[in-house]
Amino acid sequence: MRIAFLINSFDTEKETYTTTRLALAAHRAGHDVRYLSVEDFVCDADDSLQVRTRAPGGTYKTPHTFWAGVHDDGVDEKLPVDEIDALVLRNDPADDAGNRPWAQSAGIIFGQMAARRGVIVLNDPDGLAKAVNKVYFQRFPRAVRPKTLVTRHADDVRQFIDDHGGDAVIKPFQGSGGEGVFVVRQGDHANLNQIIDAVCDSGYMVVQEFLEDAAGADTRMFLMNGVPLQRDGAYAAFRREGAEGDIRSNMSAGGKAAAAEVGERELEIAELVRPQLVQDGMFLVGLDIAGGILLEVNVFSPGGLGSIERTTGVDFTADVIEGVERKVAARRSYTQHFSNVTLATL
Repeated sequence: MRIAFLINSFDTEKETYTTTRLALAAHRAGHDVRYLSVEDFVCDADDSLQVRTRAPGGTYKTPHTFWAGVHDDGVDEKLPVDEIDALVLRNDPADDAGNRPWAQSAGIIFGQMAARRGVIVLNDPDGLAKAVNKVYFQRFPRAVRPKTLVTRHADDVRQFIDDHGGDAVIKPFQGSGGEGVFVVRQGDHANLNQIIDAVCDSGYMVVQEFLEDAAGADTRMFLMNGVPLQRDGAYAAFRREGAEGDIRSNMSAGGKAAAAEVGERELEIAELVRPQLVQDGMFLVGLDIAGGILLEVNVFSPGGLGSIERTTGVDFTADVIEGVERKVAARRSYTQHFSNVTLATL
């Protein structure tokens, strides 16, 4: 199959990313692997959709040599998008929010166009359109998520904090990697006005109850096709531990990976969020869980498969690529039409 991975930019992509590992797994399986960035779509005058792609320039075994083979020695080719079997959307709109706002919606918009032309697009772009900000989190059952306020008014924030014992987490409406996240603790509200102004400057604020068990550590668990990804008794999960004194556990904020324990509560949370994820065509998702509560649902380029391999000894990338292969085989085998959202979690 010909599988293409959409990224934000060739200049910001790294060999350590999960995307690189997935692309390498597809390369090892003998598939025609392509990369393209959010800049590489072309709508021609005849209404056809073209893509400028880059393929690795040789045969590679490690993420380091593979990414060098794409970035430095890749072979560029422009081709009709319908010559791609599966387009995997691995760009993060939040990364483009500051300097390239035009790029935030590019993956979704052109992903929708590609799906209409028969390409399997993962995750489903219509589903991703619902998830571009943290209000998507409110779609999931109240039983799994912390008490949350969404507002642009300082008075609402202060009242929420008072109602929850003086502690809260304040974060921007849109973002990733722990950027712009603040913790307000009881008896230490001296900078509350500045925090509210800083977060509100970028849009709506998301204010959540402070969970002691979530401070500085959580578990990232992958779901594929709406169910926990596992093999040989191991779950695709790892524990993220923040740097000392930092409540954020994000790896991009200095967090470290450790072995995770997936218990009944984690599996219960996965089952409770499954119906919404399946309805939205979310093929590969990362759940962040701490203290028996769901903190985040990561549907845009969830990362961590490298950390999971280091902590469990299991490489799950081949399982993900096999999941894509099954969708492509299903589309080829049936004469009836399956919608993209159906194939995405088939």
